[in-house]
Amino acid sequence: MIKIGMMIGERYEILEKIGTGGMSDVYKAKDHKLNRFVAVKVLKQEFSENANFVSKFRIEAQAAAGLMHSNIVNVYDVGEENSIYYIVMELVEGITLKKYIEKKARLSYKEAVSIAIQVSMGIEAAHNNHIIHRDIKPQNIMISKDGKVKVTDFGIAKAATSNTITSNVMGSVHYTSPEQARGGYSDEKSDIYSLGITMFEMLTGRVPFNGETTVAIAIKHIQEEMPSPAEYVPEIPGSVESIVLKCCQKSPDRRYQSMQELLADLKQSLLNPDEDFVTQNDPDMDGGTRMITENDMAQIKRRVVYQDPPEEAMRLLSDTEAMYEGEELEEEEEDEYDYNPRVERVTTVLAILAGIVICVIIIILAVKVFGGNGEEKDHSSPIITSEESSTQSSAVEYVKMPDVKGMNVEDARNTLTNLGIRAEVKYEESDTIDVGVVISANVENGDDVAVGSTVVLTASAGPSGVEVPDVVESTFEEGQNSLTSLGFAVTKMEAYSDTIEEGVIVSQSPVAGTKAPQGSNITVTVSLGKEEVKLQVPNLIGKSEEDGTFEAVEAGLEIGSISYVFNSEYPEGQICYQSFSYGSYVDPGTVLDIKVSKGPETHTYKCNTSIEAPTKEEAPDYVAGTPVVVTLITDENQVLVETTTAAFPVATNVSGIKCSAGTVTLVYTVTGEPTINPETGETIPGQQEEKVVHRRVEFTVE
Repeated sequence: MIKIGMMIGERYEILEKIGTGGMSDVYKAKDHKLNRFVAVKVLKQEFSENANFVSKFRIEAQAAAGLMHSNIVNVYDVGEENSIYYIVMELVEGITLKKYIEKKARLSYKEAVSIAIQVSMGIEAAHNNHIIHRDIKPQNIMISKDGKVKVTDFGIAKAATSNTITSNVMGSVHYTSPEQARGGYSDEKSDIYSLGITMFEMLTGRVPFNGETTVAIAIKHIQEEMPSPAEYVPEIPGSVESIVLKCCQKSPDRRYQSMQELLADLKQSLLNPDEDFVTQNDPDMDGGTRMITENDMAQIKRRVVYQDPPEEAMRLLSDTEAMYEGEELEEEEEDEYDYNPRVERVTTVLAILAGIVICVIIIILAVKVFGGNGEEKDHSSPIITSEESSTQSSAVEYVKMPDVKGMNVEDARNTLTNLGIRAEVKYEESDTIDVGVVISANVENGDDVAVGSTVVLTASAGPSGVEVPDVVESTFEEGQNSLTSLGFAVTKMEAYSDTIEEGVIVSQSPVAGTKAPQGSNITVTVSLGKEEVKLQVPNLIGKSEEDGTFEAVEAGLEIGSISYVFNSEYPEGQICYQSFSYGSYVDPGTVLDIKVSKGPETHTYKCNTSIEAPTKEEAPDYVAGTPVVVTLITDENQVLVETTTAAFPVATNVSGIKCSAGTVTLVYTVTGEPTINPETGETIPGQQEEKVVHRRVEFTVE
């Protein structure tokens, strides 16, 4: 159990509790090893013995630890001590964007766009590491006291080995994407949707969809048209309005396809806010608003009401504070559902039965996959790309290929996506099959398909499809013009390439020479050029020469010159200087010079002086010839002179002194005037009184 004042990890002193969430508490702590304040996120005690929760907590730490960016709350350390699982993070002094919006009612478009740019840069760094946040909202965005914007709480983000991730985790309902609300597939474009909703709130001071229950709000995300922010604030520039609306398209294919695309438009809107430069994506199939089905409604209700356990449930109505707020998070509003005990009992029984059925299916599939009857399993049927095969774990998950023949392309894609399979579409002319209807797939109905793999669908281009031109090795502008002139829509993706220069198209889908219906979507991948790999410089200050050298080499750097200098701040043997500051980014193999402390510089001093008798100013009652006890003691209590004399001056010549000054003490005795006893007439001698004089003496460096 965490207590204020306790030490964990032998270095982090818990100072105060600053926040709480569904699974963890956050404390302000002091890192005594590096002498700085940090935030320590601790898994709640009631979950620490639950292997499932501990696993999720570790996944969060591993995902977040891979992110180092100025617009992300960085993770410094992760550990476990006496069943206390903790993550040590950067402590951000500031407020959440939610609080900031509430404080200002709404933000100007320039301020909103500037914040969105910084948030986008942080999310882009996560996406580049194959991490999706899935819970972008103002409560998870911090604004520090110096105006730096940082994305925090990658609590449900997980590292992916491919470009997409399937998950049943929903974020706060006011900001959740339609695909998350339906409980299906989510990828980087889900974060783009949530950021669009966040921008809407920054610009207008309100969320676009609201309702009395979480289900009602989720349905609005799926079914209702997105209102324009200009309806509430007419002075919002047209380009900013268009950016928000493009981010919040119902169909992921109609949104920005990457954070880099969004960043380019956001920056352009600051320079030319009134220009119409935002292009709307037009995918091959209409991905607009559709009526919600009864099945969708049932899925949403099940996901909202019966999530297990309740502490991990989606906090759909609560605007929870970020984990660094210096106050307790507000109590979450309870969902307003009619409670029927009988219905709940029936639902519980059905859920248990469903769980048993699922377990049986999993066992059967496992036996089938791993050769239950002693027969060697044929793995030739699952479609796995070479990139995926390098990241497959030993326990590959398989699903049955559904029958998609006769479906339209969008329905077929959604069916495969819900199973965790990616779909690639190619077209061929057909006089008998309607445009956009799937003719065949490269995997037979009922075959095993590895989750995360790609299935190629062949769809009808109609009787007079348009031949797709070859745009590979063209610039993006040239390729886009060539494709749009034939009536195709263009989706741009980007990838690093060691051989193709930046801005040139590396590949296209469908490939050149195939025929596709006019208006269908052609995806082109554009080269970003060679990827510039940068390394973050570790903090070597305060470490021993051996530990610091090892850490630098482990980080991919080279140690250059090592010099030894006097330093009063760091003890002997500790590194007191590094030529590149901690946290900066450098090329691999960069040479790092260090300096090692020899401890504080030491000098020896000499005292060559004459000690004079007490002066009238120092001792008005001193009489020459009176014996004086003379001592000279250094500031380190070394006695240089100790004598009694009435003859002055006292010569002093001492060397090898270890400090720079000392104190001369002169002690003498004064006898008072005699008095007469009035009764007896006797003379009473005067009383003696000891007097002390102090003088400071500065020594000379030898």
